[in-house]
Amino acid sequence: MISFFTSLNNLVWGPPLLILLVGTGVYLTLRLKFLQVLKLPKAFRLIFTEDKGEGDISSFAALATALAATVGTGNIVGVATAIKTGGPGALFWMWVAAFFGMATKYAEGFLAIKYRTKDANGDISGGPMYYIINGMGKKWSFLAIFFAISGVLVAWFGIGTFAQVNSITASLEHSFGLSPKIVSIIIALIAATIIFGGIQSISKISEKLVPFMAGLYILFASIIILANLSELPKTLSLVFVSAFSPTAAVGGFTGAVVRDAIQKGIARGVFSNESGLGSAPIAAAAAKTDQSVEQGLISMTGTFIDTIIICSLTGLSILITGQWTSSLEGAPLTQAAFATSFGDFGSHALTLSLVLFAFTTILGWSYYGERCFEFLFGVHFLSAYRLIFVVMVGLGGFLSLDLIWIIADIVNGLMAIPNLIALLALSPIIVSETNRYFSSKAKSK
Repeated sequence: MISFFTSLNNLVWGPPLLILLVGTGVYLTLRLKFLQVLKLPKAFRLIFTEDKGEGDISSFAALATALAATVGTGNIVGVATAIKTGGPGALFWMWVAAFFGMATKYAEGFLAIKYRTKDANGDISGGPMYYIINGMGKKWSFLAIFFAISGVLVAWFGIGTFAQVNSITASLEHSFGLSPKIVSIIIALIAATIIFGGIQSISKISEKLVPFMAGLYILFASIIILANLSELPKTLSLVFVSAFSPTAAVGGFTGAVVRDAIQKGIARGVFSNESGLGSAPIAAAAAKTDQSVEQGLISMTGTFIDTIIICSLTGLSILITGQWTSSLEGAPLTQAAFATSFGDFGSHALTLSLVLFAFTTILGWSYYGERCFEFLFGVHFLSAYRLIFVVMVGLGGFLSLDLIWIIADIVNGLMAIPNLIALLALSPIIVSETNRYFSSKAKSK
């Protein structure tokens, strides 16, 4: 089974999709005149401005919900896996994917507001399925349906459940010897109490947990890097050199070619920040705003926080401590890096971070999948969707790590294809309205 899914994964994540992902980001970056660099300070200021417009939750809550879904195991386990299989150069290609992915995430957030609608219950519905139909036309509805089906599959079988729960259970078993099966059932029960409360309940938890967990993780990882500051220049040099030349076998590291670094770095980068995947605009659509450009800018900060900050700290911690050459992989590899500076306390602190990261991702993806499910079947069967989601969470501790990551990668790739097509098709609208917004702001000044 693993052999079959590996072949399917290699087909989905082959050169065409990687070129489409990065190429879309490059194209939007050029058309938007490097907006992700020039407008980043404004984007961060907008996060804390007063909301003006119709929506279900605040712009900050929408960002927190999106970050809850994106800041997850990809930041800890995914980065470790990418470096272990692709070498130190994988971190560089994560940065490349994130830089151009910020322009992609901006476009997603922009379209989410412009083409959102309401469901039969009066709740906001938005995301790629709606900007495909309302922006490209109903003749493209097959793309919207394909995206929604893929979104439900990702929520039930990919990022939303198995990958997160497996990472939590593996980490808790490694640190405290807890049974994965019992832990996964407990997680499912806790998640159920929140998920059945809808977006209001999910966003309230996300607003509190996301800043706390991100701040805690950034603090500990920064201390590790500062404790090994003399090794930082050599570590950065290793990252850049390995990005363009094969990495030789060292210790428990078996070596990697440049293709591995590119493929693992981009794939894990997308898995982590979800730029181009089409998930974040589902949360962005619920924001209380009437400004598409401003919500696009706020959405863009999610990729910066997720990859440029958090993933970078994980990767540098693993590399600067030399743990990447050990025989460990996944969460235990990152735990070992933390233990070099903090001992057992560091390992336990990372376990806490991983549990919080993964749990909030479960919450965020439950909402993404729910909106995709509502698009396909209406509001009458949402309780059935939520019940199935909770059951899948409970089953997450019963599967092996290799198969989980492979399945997650496959459904991720399938979800990205219709979204990227829509972004390219609607790019003239994105560019013209963005230019008009900033021109009017300049004139008013």
